[in-house]
Amino acid sequence: MSDLNYEAPTDIEGAIALLASDDGAKVLAGGTDLLVQLREEMIEPSLIVDIKRIAETRTVDMGADEIRIGAAVTGAELDENDALKAAWPGVVEGVELIGSWQVQGRATIGGNLCNGSPAADGVPALIAGCAKIVIAGPNGTRDVAAEDFNTGPGQNILTKGEFVVSIVLPVRAPKSSDAYLRFIPRTEMDIAVVGAGVSLSLNDDGTCAAARMSLGAVAPKALLVEPATDILVGNKLTDDVLAALADAAGAACNPIDDKRGTIKFRTKVAGVLARRAATIAWQRAEKN
Repeated sequence: MSDLNYEAPTDIEGAIALLASDDGAKVLAGGTDLLVQLREEMIEPSLIVDIKRIAETRTVDMGADEIRIGAAVTGAELDENDALKAAWPGVVEGVELIGSWQVQGRATIGGNLCNGSPAADGVPALIAGCAKIVIAGPNGTRDVAAEDFNTGPGQNILTKGEFVVSIVLPVRAPKSSDAYLRFIPRTEMDIAVVGAGVSLSLNDDGTCAAARMSLGAVAPKALLVEPATDILVGNKLTDDVLAALADAAGAACNPIDDKRGTIKFRTKVAGVLARRAATIAWQRAEKN
């Protein structure tokens, strides 16, 4: 491995300058992916830029109009934030599934997103939740929809000098909630074979007012299943609606065959998880 330098800037501008100065720079948030890649010699960066000393990356701001989660906030910290868990339980559920309890103390929501795994547990709930990714770089700050951030396995839209500062979720309307579920071969500490996130709001008459659904591990990146919105909005949670939702989930899939699951299996499970996640989100919304 070539000489490796380490820097820990304390502000956004300092991080941008460091990242822009070195083509071989990598961002360190929690390090649970990056350090493994270094150890396995999958990457050979010349500079590590640790963003955890930047205040904006380490806070959760429950504002009046939006909720801003710093990219370097860990899964364990999100689990301890009762206000965030009440507003966005599915988002927290997804991040909580990243690794063991020990890993939870280091693994970050921004790192899970930027690593670009199609099976990332933290991403489908963000997409379903209409999250915006706040990116800082040499040309200023820009916001990108969560579904547009990753472009393929291990790939995202970040350009030289850019990094993710925070993730923004909207403040929920009354009778709104979300849920995230995944299927894994073991009971814990495994990679999702399929993941499903659903976020929705209900009208006073019990019909769905707004909805979004996302699937993970069934395509080169987590997907926004756009037909799910039309299936749910304006309707109540009936068997026919859930059956249509399952069909839409299966139709959206473009998975691979591997030792962890076949195309047929992943497609079938996507429909099952879509039904279950929608049901949980709906039941939670009724109580809000």
